[in-house]
Amino acid sequence: MTIKRLIAVFFVFFAITTAKAQAKQYKMHTVAFYNVENLFDTIKGTNNDEEYLPSRGWTSKKYKKKLDNLGRVIPNIGTNEQQKESPAIIGVSEIENRRVLEDLVKNYQMVGKDYGVVHFDSPDKRGIDVGFLYQKKYFKPTSYKNIPLLIMRDGSALAKNDKADKEDDDAEAAGPDNRLYTRDQLLVTGLLEGEEIHVIVNHWPSRSGGEKKSSPGREAAGRLNRRIIDSLVKINPNAKIITMGDLNDGPYNKSVKQGIGAKLKKTELKQGDMYNPFEQMQKNGEATLFYRDAGDIFDQIIVSEGLAGEKATGWKYWKAGIYNKSFLIQTSGQYKGYPLRNSPSEPGYSDHFPVYVYLIKEVK
Repeated sequence: MTIKRLIAVFFVFFAITTAKAQAKQYKMHTVAFYNVENLFDTIKGTNNDEEYLPSRGWTSKKYKKKLDNLGRVIPNIGTNEQQKESPAIIGVSEIENRRVLEDLVKNYQMVGKDYGVVHFDSPDKRGIDVGFLYQKKYFKPTSYKNIPLLIMRDGSALAKNDKADKEDDDAEAAGPDNRLYTRDQLLVTGLLEGEEIHVIVNHWPSRSGGEKKSSPGREAAGRLNRRIIDSLVKINPNAKIITMGDLNDGPYNKSVKQGIGAKLKKTELKQGDMYNPFEQMQKNGEATLFYRDAGDIFDQIIVSEGLAGEKATGWKYWKAGIYNKSFLIQTSGQYKGYPLRNSPSEPGYSDHFPVYVYLIKEVK
């Protein structure tokens, strides 16, 4: 065979290979998280909700406006020319109760998506809970449970039969037993178009009292998260796990780097490891909120090696993003450039931007 013939054969082979690669088609789903900042109804509850009651100016009209604002955001997180479909899965935090989530999914901008709700009341006395929304046509929950973070103020563990399992005290305030009452971690397992996915929704203890003083609580939350992940990996070493939430820490903090063991690079992943795409985004100067006049990424979605590893099959992690459209941003005043936050006097959006990841699956 002459050199010219060999070259011709090579180019034909290259063209066929390229055509096959280009012909590959993928399904895509968005998985999102949003701290919706104080989604409270106007009804007096058993929780400490006085700030968001009609007596303090939080009216039905303002509550509806808040729902309308969130209804504008949530179905559009991650949408673009490539992805026109609303998120299949959404974790949320700072919700008062199940009722507000049910009101949210019935909002005129969301009702057509037919979102289901998973929610448990947490021990946070304000009623600040986490929740889980899913498009019923794509995701089918098979199990769900809330896993309490049983810790003292210094981050040390409590026994499950401790007296701290009794009546709850103030939100994130140590009671007579010095327990830190905070949000549970919500674990939802289900089938995303027939394939098992595990999602953990988090809202870790705040930085009240300062970052250093409050860090043990978040470090304990990271360790609990890791134990949940390990329990799933023990059953299935290739488990597809997503842990998401407002961690009140950045990707670089001990709670995330050591507690969860989150990795910066996909190439570092071994079986059971977790990959955090938001660490590089933080290094690039991106932000989901502004804390004491500095931008940071407290809102993160971290995925398992079963989704992001080189040998992952089925649904795979593709890429991540922050949904920070212009209508979500304060345009004037002292807080220009910050998220357009919510307050009892003026229903806005949130003091956090939503985050998302894309999962893709080859269509054969």
